[in-house]
Amino acid sequence: MSSNPVTPLLDQVQFPADLRKLTPDQLPQLADELRQEMISAVGVTGGHLGSGLGVVELTVAIHYVFDTPADRLVWDVGHQCYPHKIITGRRDRIRTLRTGGGLSGFTKRTESEYDPFGAAHSSTSISAALGFAIANKLEGTPGKGIAVIGDGSMSAGMAYEAMNNAEQAGNRLVVILNDNDMSIAPPVGGLSAYLSRIVSSREFLGLRDLAKKMARRLPKPIAEGLKKTDEFARGMAMGGTLFEELGFYYVGPIDGHNLEQLIPVLENVRDAEQGPILIHVVTKKGKGYAPAEAAADKYHGVQKFDVISGVQAKAPPGPPAYQNVFGDALIEEAKRDPKIVAITAAMPSGTGVDRFAKAFPDRSFDVGIAEQHAVTFAAGLAAQGMRPFCAIYSTFLQRAYDQVVHDVAIQNLPVRFAIDRAGLVGADGCTHAGSFDVTYLATLPNFVVMAAADEAELVHMVHTAALYDDGPIAVRYPRGNGTGVALPAVAERLEIGKGRIVRHGHKVAILSLGTRLAEALKAADALEAKGLSTTVADLRFAKPLDEALIRKLLTTHEVAVTIEEGAVGGLGAHVLTFASDTGLIDAGLKLRTLRLPDIFQDHDKPEKQYAEAGLDADAIIDSVLKALRWNEGAVGEARA
Repeated sequence: MSSNPVTPLLDQVQFPADLRKLTPDQLPQLADELRQEMISAVGVTGGHLGSGLGVVELTVAIHYVFDTPADRLVWDVGHQCYPHKIITGRRDRIRTLRTGGGLSGFTKRTESEYDPFGAAHSSTSISAALGFAIANKLEGTPGKGIAVIGDGSMSAGMAYEAMNNAEQAGNRLVVILNDNDMSIAPPVGGLSAYLSRIVSSREFLGLRDLAKKMARRLPKPIAEGLKKTDEFARGMAMGGTLFEELGFYYVGPIDGHNLEQLIPVLENVRDAEQGPILIHVVTKKGKGYAPAEAAADKYHGVQKFDVISGVQAKAPPGPPAYQNVFGDALIEEAKRDPKIVAITAAMPSGTGVDRFAKAFPDRSFDVGIAEQHAVTFAAGLAAQGMRPFCAIYSTFLQRAYDQVVHDVAIQNLPVRFAIDRAGLVGADGCTHAGSFDVTYLATLPNFVVMAAADEAELVHMVHTAALYDDGPIAVRYPRGNGTGVALPAVAERLEIGKGRIVRHGHKVAILSLGTRLAEALKAADALEAKGLSTTVADLRFAKPLDEALIRKLLTTHEVAVTIEEGAVGGLGAHVLTFASDTGLIDAGLKLRTLRLPDIFQDHDKPEKQYAEAGLDADAIIDSVLKALRWNEGAVGEARA
């Protein structure tokens, strides 16, 4: 006798309104189907996997209980939002994740009304959700602000700044702490779930509220005693005293994969008259997919993979990744100099600091998602005579700009900044692009700003930074693998503010900063084929400029082009300012600057992004020919 086939449910759910038509006992099946759909999709596209797998049940429960999109759901960082996208009208496009013209790998306002706030950097969700909650309160309109924030994101001060200001939102603000490390959670079981249901109920919240009001009318010793008793009881059961001190009613911890526990607690919280409320949910990263559960990083970020085996597609062998070149170079410097230390902000493997940490565990510091602290911590180390390397992605260093200015630059402290992910970053898109670091650093007095053209140059620049004690110094380098040049056996100390000529010519000068050098050389080959003799210079430094070299190139070539992987205000602007201040522009100079366009570029393959930005060999050639008003019929004149 065969059993009746199970009717698929995910096909019936296009939007959360469809989800709410299901019965509670159907939700576990829907969650299973949603998890399998996500695994299948990410197997095709690659992307963030483990974090999304961990919140499948939570995603289902939130959309089932709350009235999204009227209730504004904000996912912190957003790398766990794939299940959310599938059930908010984007399932038909989920296999376009992180591809050109496809869905973003993070929440994005322009994609859906169910993404009320875009995110890709951490610890912003509570502030944003508070904004939604207060706006609705002031306008007298229904709707809550719901923030889902991970325990890692709670390591950043911004989350606590928001919580410290949340009391005015009342019951319109709900914060869900997704704890997937079990780092602050006691064992989750039946008693814990029962207590969570009790303390989230309207009756219990009302009783606690009444008790607080009564306590204010009692003599101070008695009131203090009642407060301590209440805190002790809740601390014993749930550990919520910290959040209560910040003005939140704490509920939890509860099993984030048990819908029978999640649904009633969320319903209680939804209907509560008190608030704001924090729900502590414990989940397992990579839940429901054995290869992810077994992996050390729970398959946080993956390439395309085979769903059955979990084996990820491997890129063909190639040059080492820039972050590993940096890590290995820093190890060599640290062997020589015991004062060298490394600091990263929750990105040890992404920056190569993990390699350094294995060699020098006592001299390596991962401060968590706390870039502001990382920079000022490095400044304190430098002020005490250490030689700190602060390794932070370009896009994340933006979060600590005041500390860079106030705590490092003004005091002229020799902090070494290793700026990873400089330039465009492909599938992660504009939220992670390192577009602005040259502009925001080279404008600061006392700063030295270097850009590595290839992995060998990076080794030289790490060595140069290690030996530089006269003030802050930064080296920027891109995401991905190097160019394949041989790494130097012995690192060279570069002269500060001096570039190099890598190809000699006399008519066209290309002034390159960073890894656009390869495209500059390709353009030079094409220009030479047209009879246009071309010099290519690797300036190495955006600040200080090699003024002697630049002056020579601008005065001995008919046209000059600068090229950089950064926004307006960087190298090109500084060269133009130098040319203006020294009167070179008055001499009829033909100078063109190529830089990133004044837009936030969407995700795509890096080579397509750079072509769109006008920063490839074809764009260089086009700029030169337009400046020369050159045409194919003018070959003889050009050769003359």
